Amino acid sequence: MEKTEKELSHGKLGMVSYGFNSLSRELLRMAFTAWGFFFYESEIGLNVWLIGLAYVIFAIYNMFNDPFIGYLTNKPFKFTKKWGRRFPWILIGGLPWGLTYILIFLPPTTDPVSGAWILFFWLLFTTCLFDTFHSLFFVNFMSLFPDKYRSVQERRKASGIYIMIGVVGVALGAILPPFFFDYGNIPSYVYQGLIVFLITLIGFVIGIPGVREDQVTIDLYLSSQKEKREHESFFKSLKIAIKQKPFIVFMVLFTLYQSLVEIMQASVSYVVRYSLEMPETATTMVFAGFLIGVLISAPFWTLYSRRAKNNKKVMLISSLLLAAFTLPLTFLRDYWLIVINMIIWGTALGGFWTMIFPVSSDVIDNSVVLTGKREEGLYTGFQQFFGRLGIVIQALTFAIVHELTGFVEGAATQSPLAVWGIHLHLSLIPMILILIGAFVFWKWYKLTPDKVQENQIKIKEMGL
Repeated sequence: MEKTEKELSHGKLGMVSYGFNSLSRELLRMAFTAWGFFFYESEIGLNVWLIGLAYVIFAIYNMFNDPFIGYLTNKPFKFTKKWGRRFPWILIGGLPWGLTYILIFLPPTTDPVSGAWILFFWLLFTTCLFDTFHSLFFVNFMSLFPDKYRSVQERRKASGIYIMIGVVGVALGAILPPFFFDYGNIPSYVYQGLIVFLITLIGFVIGIPGVREDQVTIDLYLSSQKEKREHESFFKSLKIAIKQKPFIVFMVLFTLYQSLVEIMQASVSYVVRYSLEMPETATTMVFAGFLIGVLISAPFWTLYSRRAKNNKKVMLISSLLLAAFTLPLTFLRDYWLIVINMIIWGTALGGFWTMIFPVSSDVIDNSVVLTGKREEGLYTGFQQFFGRLGIVIQALTFAIVHELTGFVEGAATQSPLAVWGIHLHLSLIPMILILIGAFVFWKWYKLTPDKVQENQIKIKEMGL
């Protein structure tokens, strides 16, 4: 039986505080995705293949950094009994993270041709530093969710609140930066970096109460460690994880979804500048469009998921709708039609966002039953490992499409063929990716509602 509203272990206020961490994280992630690649290609004029190479190396570092941090922070430390397993790492990663975002937009002053490798290494260094703090924060933040919110009902409720607040972060990350920089004015990008840092810092501070672990959760974890002290090696743990079909199937869908998001969000600035030939602030309504769609639809998706009581079904429906609503962007060249399409697209994205935490929690519960261990940090790290392939796919997509269509780095305008290329990586390519992910998820994901409920009963019996 699911818990009733009165039996929920955590109040709404605590869930709201938890969600403010999502606001800060989504703001930083959105701003980086929307403007990082664009800044180095269109403003600095660095060769697209060097940017792509830096992004690929950064993504590979990210892929291994996330599960390794998950593995390391999954163990008890001297501070665990007093401060909890996740809370200290969330603070260490989250509070200074925004400073590394500013550094990305402070490259050395050098010619993009003769000093190309200097710019390349600066981009690589700052993005890897950016990711290190992100991993310390986000791996532990996500790992806290299934441990803190244990029932299906509570997870759906917390996820709905988390998504609504996270959308505000995405909105700020998409809308605010263009008001603090101008095309062609490279130093102005630092100003938006400072604004982003200050807002994220406020969000993380407000989110502190929501990520504090209660003593019951801490004691349960420490008790499980007394009973079984040995820890598997990192690579043995990875081997165990990849043998679990639900985990791998979800990772395929999650990776291709991440690819869709990375590619589409990074494409918007190119569409506005080169296809629509509008000022930088015009990106505001395009990003606002999909966010309006998310805000409108998220309460519906939360309610529908509670009534359907079938996480797989809801996730699959939202994936197929994402594909359907992405395709028209290949052909649209009118600003307001694109905005309207993005609102419709956002209604599907709201469903996917709402279901990520519940589905990933189901996958983690399944691993607990199979292994007899609560290793949320490890599995969250592995999830980020696979998800970071989205950055690789985005970088390679841009490099290949821009090369084939004759995109000129640092130019104020582009050829009609290059504009077509921009619309291909805005829509057609992401649509194909999410369709592949949806098919794999439909065909091979076997965590039915009955199986999910059975796993939760077993976890209670195991005292985990």
